[in-house]
Amino acid sequence: MAKSESEQTTAERAGPEDALQQVLPKYGRPWWQVRHLLLLNVCLIIPLLGNSTNGYDGSLLNGLQSLPQWRDYFNSPTGPHLGALSNAYVFGNIATFIVASWFSDKYGRLWGIRLGSFIVCIGAALQAAAQNYAMFFVARFIIGVGGMLVIVASPCLVSELAYPSHRGVITAIFGPSWYAGATIAAWVTYGTNYMGVTDEWAWRLPSLLQALLPLVQLCGSFFIPESPRYLVDTGKEDKAREILLKYHAGNDAANMPLVELEMSEIKIAISHDKNSQEVSWGAFLRTKANRHRLFVVVWLAITQQLCGNGLVSYYLNLILNSIGITSAREQLVINGGLMVYNLGTAIISGFIVGRIKRRPTFIFGLGTMLLIFVIWTVLSAINEQRNFEQKSLGQGVLAMIFLFYATYNVCMNALPNLYISEIMPYYLRTKGTTTFSMMNAMTNVYNGFVNPVAMEAISWRYYIVFCGLLLIELIGVALTFPETHGYTLEEASEAFGDGVLVQGAAAKAVEAESQHVDVA
Repeated sequence: MAKSESEQTTAERAGPEDALQQVLPKYGRPWWQVRHLLLLNVCLIIPLLGNSTNGYDGSLLNGLQSLPQWRDYFNSPTGPHLGALSNAYVFGNIATFIVASWFSDKYGRLWGIRLGSFIVCIGAALQAAAQNYAMFFVARFIIGVGGMLVIVASPCLVSELAYPSHRGVITAIFGPSWYAGATIAAWVTYGTNYMGVTDEWAWRLPSLLQALLPLVQLCGSFFIPESPRYLVDTGKEDKAREILLKYHAGNDAANMPLVELEMSEIKIAISHDKNSQEVSWGAFLRTKANRHRLFVVVWLAITQQLCGNGLVSYYLNLILNSIGITSAREQLVINGGLMVYNLGTAIISGFIVGRIKRRPTFIFGLGTMLLIFVIWTVLSAINEQRNFEQKSLGQGVLAMIFLFYATYNVCMNALPNLYISEIMPYYLRTKGTTTFSMMNAMTNVYNGFVNPVAMEAISWRYYIVFCGLLLIELIGVALTFPETHGYTLEEASEAFGDGVLVQGAAAKAVEAESQHVDVA
C-alpha cells in the first residue's frame, strides 16, 4: 500500500543538499580527532602535491634568472630566447592535451598521477644535467608533458574523493598548494646563490630538486585510494562502496546511510551521463548548458593567466629592475618572501572561499585587482620619471605587488579549481580540467614570449594593457558565471539548468538499497 504524503519520510521529501545534511554523522568533535577523516585528508595531500610541482617550476625559472651562475652558463638569455625557455614547459602541456584526459578516464586518476610524476622526474634529471640551451629546453618540455598528466588527474581525485562537507575547502586548497612548491624553489635558489660564482651546481641543484615533489607523489600514490566515481564508472561499485565506507563512514554501520546516499548520487549522475550524453569532446558543443560550461572554463583560464600575475610569476626580476632593485640577493630575498607570503594568504583563502558564494568572490576580487594595478602603474610611471631616486615609490610598487597577490590568491588561485570541479558533471570533469589547463598553457605562451619583450621595450607602460584586460575580464565574469555555492558535487548541474538529481531521488534510492546492504 502506498504511503500517504504525511507518512513520507523527511529524507524522501528532501532535496539532495537536505538529504546530505540528514545523513552526515554528528561526531561532536573536530575532524582531526576522527580517525578515518584524518586518514582521508592525509591521503589527499598526495594529489594536492600535483599543483606544488607546477609551482616549483614557475618559481624556479624566476630564481634562476637572478642567479649569475645560470645567466653566465646560458649567456644571459633575453627576449624570445628567455620566453622560449619559459614556454618549453607550456609546449609540453600542449603536446599532452588530449592524452591527459583520455588516460585519466581510461586508467584512473592514480595512474595519471603516477605516469606524470615519473615523467617529471626524468625531465628534472635531464634539466640538471643540461649541457646547453637546447638540452635545457628539451628537459623543460618533458617536465611539461608529465606536469599536464599530473595537473589533470590530481584535482579530479581531490574533488571526487574528499568528504562531502570538506570538499569545498579541500578542493579550494589545490590552487594554493602551487605556492608550496614555489616557496621551496625560491629559497633553494636563494641558498645556492651563495655557492661560488663559477659553481654550476648553483643552478643544477635547484633543477634536480624539481624531482623531489613528483617522487613523493609517485611513491605516495600507491598508498591512497582511487576515485569512487571512477570506480563506479568502470563497473567496480563494490570497491567504490568499500572506499566510501572506510574513509567517509569509518567502517561504522551507523554511518551507512551516508555511503548509500553518495553511491546513489554517483550512480544516478553517471547513469544519466552514459545514457543521454555523448562522452566525447563534442559533448561540449552538444547542448546549450555545455557550451556555457565551455565558455566559462575558457574565460576563467584566460583570466587567471592574463590578469597581471604572469608578469610576477616568471619575470619578477624584470619588474624589480624596472623600479631600481637590481641586486641578485635582494631580488632573491623578495622572491622568496613573496612566495612565503603567497603560501600563507593562499591557504587562508582556500579555507575561506569554499564556504562563501563564488560569483561575488570573483567579481569583488577582479575589481580590487584592477584598482591595485592602476595604482601600481601610476607609481611605476612616477618612479621612472624621477630616475628611481625616490625609494618610497619603489617600495610603493612592492606594496602593490603584495596587495595584488593577496586578492589574486582569493579569487584566481584558491577558487578556480573548486569552481571547475563544480560546474563540470562527471563525464566532462577531466575534459573540463584538461581544457582549463590547456587554455592556461596557451595563454602562458603569450606571457612567455610577449611579457619579457614588452617589459624590456616599454617598461611600466605595458601595465596599462593589463588594466584594460582586467576590466574586460571583470565584465565577462559578471555577465556569464553562474553561482554554484550550496550544491553537492552531483547536484551542481542545476546551476546550468541540466541537473538530473530531482527532488528526493537520491534519498529514495538510499532507502531502497539500505534494506539489503550488509556491513562486514
